Amino acid sequence: MKSFKEKLLVMLGRESQKPATYSPEAEQIHKLKRLNKADFEAMKQHTREHQLLQHKWRNRRWAVLIAVNLLFVLSFWLDIQMLEGALTASRFVGFHLIDLNSALQVMLAHKHIIVNLLIGTATVFFLWVLLGGRTFCSWVCPYHLVAEWFEALHLKLVEKKWVTDHEFHRGTRTVFWVLFSLLAIVTGYTVFETLSPTGILSRALIYGPSLALAWVFLLLMFEVFYSRRAWCRYVCPIGLTYGMVGTVSPLRIVYRLDKCFHEGDCRKVCLVPHVLDVVIKGRAEEAVMSIGPDCTRCGLCVDTCPSGALTYGVKGLDKLL
Repeated sequence: MKSFKEKLLVMLGRESQKPATYSPEAEQIHKLKRLNKADFEAMKQHTREHQLLQHKWRNRRWAVLIAVNLLFVLSFWLDIQMLEGALTASRFVGFHLIDLNSALQVMLAHKHIIVNLLIGTATVFFLWVLLGGRTFCSWVCPYHLVAEWFEALHLKLVEKKWVTDHEFHRGTRTVFWVLFSLLAIVTGYTVFETLSPTGILSRALIYGPSLALAWVFLLLMFEVFYSRRAWCRYVCPIGLTYGMVGTVSPLRIVYRLDKCFHEGDCRKVCLVPHVLDVVIKGRAEEAVMSIGPDCTRCGLCVDTCPSGALTYGVKGLDKLL
């Protein structure tokens, strides 16, 4: 299995490498695919012809994301005090919940550890350890949902060749993570929280729109006309913070080499396609592998894969993990 250190480096921006060695099981599967190429292509074509495109996990994810954010709205407007505050800091039936990245920014700005923040982040930390850190991005973050809808427009424009997608180095996100941390220390102000579309949209939904929505609109236009999902892929430090938490999460997407036809459809829909480099022919070093911590567990690849090579799994409960 890939080492924890290697997965962490890939998440921070290093390009994934083709493995130098394979497990005996993986080597045997790779060999069979090379030797029985005609049979492999025939099975691939058959699977493609009988593929039923579904959006099961996408629809579930959208429903959960909308429900969570709607609960904030209803709690405020109906004054039922069930889920008070916003995504950055809230209270659920009396339990304080504070976003990990927001808490980090506040403590860096104040230059000392704030006990109340630690208490508020403990529950959130253990929740996302169990669910997989970046699950927050795809299952809770309102900007992720809006950006996903606008991404469809970007893809249509690219298909018509009206715009070209521009990619940046993935390490840019790590640079921004450090930059926002340094700005908090130097200025004593949580600069990122002012710019974060996650917080802006969450507060706008609950308390009403503000001029800050103009910034969110500019980000979306940049993503539509210049760079696909640029904020989430190359800037947002929230994803990196929760990705670090997700390195120890038992919930992950599982890849099974023997079922894969290496068509690449999963990488086309993935928000962070580098986590699926393992599906490229010759890249899997094990017969069964878990996808790296930068995965948002959004389920798009699971819905898209025609052969069931990608599924959800829980370490400890899934005997193959």
